[in-house]
Amino acid sequence: MSRNKVLVVDDEKNQRETYTLILEDDGYAVTTAQSGEQALRLAKENDFDLVLTDYKMAGMDGLTLLNELLKYDPSIIVVMMTAHGSVDSVKEALRGGAFDYLGKPVDRDELLRVVQSALERLNRIDDEIIGGSEEMDRVKKMILKVAGSSSTVLIRGESGVGKERVARAIHKASPRANEIFQAVNCAAINENLLESELFGHEKGSFTGAHTQKKGQFEIADRGTLFLDEIGDLNISMQAKILRALQEREIMRVGATRTIKVDVRAIAATNRDLEAMVKDGRFREDLYYRLNIIPITIPPLRNRRDDIPRLVDFFVAKHSASASRQIRGLTAGARNLIMTYSWPGNVRQLESAIERAILLCEGNEIEVEDLPVEMRQEGTPAGAFDFKLPPEGISFEDVERSLITQAMEQTNWNITRAAKLLGLSFRTLQYRLEKFGLKKPEK
Repeated sequence: MSRNKVLVVDDEKNQRETYTLILEDDGYAVTTAQSGEQALRLAKENDFDLVLTDYKMAGMDGLTLLNELLKYDPSIIVVMMTAHGSVDSVKEALRGGAFDYLGKPVDRDELLRVVQSALERLNRIDDEIIGGSEEMDRVKKMILKVAGSSSTVLIRGESGVGKERVARAIHKASPRANEIFQAVNCAAINENLLESELFGHEKGSFTGAHTQKKGQFEIADRGTLFLDEIGDLNISMQAKILRALQEREIMRVGATRTIKVDVRAIAATNRDLEAMVKDGRFREDLYYRLNIIPITIPPLRNRRDDIPRLVDFFVAKHSASASRQIRGLTAGARNLIMTYSWPGNVRQLESAIERAILLCEGNEIEVEDLPVEMRQEGTPAGAFDFKLPPEGISFEDVERSLITQAMEQTNWNITRAAKLLGLSFRTLQYRLEKFGLKKPEK
């Protein structure tokens, strides 16, 4: 997937035409807007990879447009154009969430450099994170936006959605990419050993401490420390983590002096931290310290457009590792994969494909090669009763039937039907038009 869709916003016609000529000559697909109000409407109706907007415009100015765009979609990539010497406006735009800025008059080479840099980095993230759904596209853009800072990121999502993969993508897109990425699963380490694991210990500080040991914070110095399952920490350890993040220093177990560390922390959890704060099981101050930049990864059942890409990726990956020539899946197997609810998300999908490749006797994965829990469920996300015939049917027939049932079940309410199907409003609108489905006239 090549990123090239740019929205140019300027209230001066000659400026819009100049930017359009420069960008289109370099291969970009450009849409223009003559006002902030028009730009906002276009952004809600289309998926743009980048928005290039003037700061000073009649009516809605660039900063107001930026704020409105971010309210609608916090992940949107906005580059602000502002007059040379207007330092305050640049700072205000960057604080407000702009990705970058250009000084006016805009230099052709500088314009292309800024746009190319942003979109090439997005293309690299596309290689890291498999999936082209609208939901995952927003996650990818958030990765790009947060990568340049050292602020703490909190990644939310169910088990198996790919939280560590997103954390690694942030690290690879960051200025710390050449430094270490250190991952720690807070739930997998014995509570009595966790402090030593994170902060290290001095020789003789406790029974068995025969040598001095560096902790994960020290090991990750100048790099990125990924604290997975942070919701499983006890209150005492939460306080020590908070101090390390706030003061940027740690103390080894048994030590008498602190050690300065420069660590970019990324935390992840599948728990409801807000409820835990309310119940007193998670420190409120640590929650706010972690939640500076939140990224939520939707479950696989809510982004079914990603499933075919993930399936193809995992088939290629595990066919190679198993030295098998697997062409793909039969129609019945692919239909079942598309309609299963995936409670274990991407991790479960990969496991199912790996297992099927080892079990299948031919060069295609069949229904019988898939795990029994998938074959027994037989419903899309458990939402409504739809049985597949043993011989299988085409995916388009399945999709049309599911959409029709969802629309009828919700009395043709697109918003409710989209939620039921795990699709975005815009994706369902496209599917309805594709299949020519309309509410029956009374």
